[in-house]
Amino acid sequence: MFRKLDDFISAYRSLAEGTAKVFAQLTDDNLDQSVAEGHRTLGGLAWHIVTTVPEMMSRTGLGFSTVDWKSMPPSSAREIMEGYAGVSDELLSAVRDNWSDESLLRTDEMYGEQWPRGLTLSALINHEIHHRGQMTVLLRQAGSKVPGVFGPSKEEWKTFGMNEPPY
Repeated sequence: MFRKLDDFISAYRSLAEGTAKVFAQLTDDNLDQSVAEGHRTLGGLAWHIVTTVPEMMSRTGLGFSTVDWKSMPPSSAREIMEGYAGVSDELLSAVRDNWSDESLLRTDEMYGEQWPRGLTLSALINHEIHHRGQMTVLLRQAGSKVPGVFGPSKEEWKTFGMNEPPY
């Protein structure tokens, strides 16, 4: 749970940088990749990440104009990437302009429970990391490059002078 607004802003900037690397691998051709029939597609997961920001934050009273959280995924990778950039920027501006360290302790109704805003911000980050990980699997299945986010990916090991691990 975040107790300092600056800590969230720093963590979210880093998160958004990593997510943007993953989103940069989206193409109009790989958006329909899914792990199996009936499961979310790569484009659907990406758009879910995008729309969760305004959906969750609307429960705290913050309004977003960049993306309608009820909208369906676009068929364009560029639109998805632009949507993410927009909601990410809008989130950082909204919390910086409207919240303080003290307001992170204020509670809001979240999915039938009362969550402190600092917890909501932590949940937002964890949610994005979770789905971003799913996206890397789908990128690999689609034959797309997987960028390193928390360290080098398999494709990047040699760039860093590393050998593939034996397992």
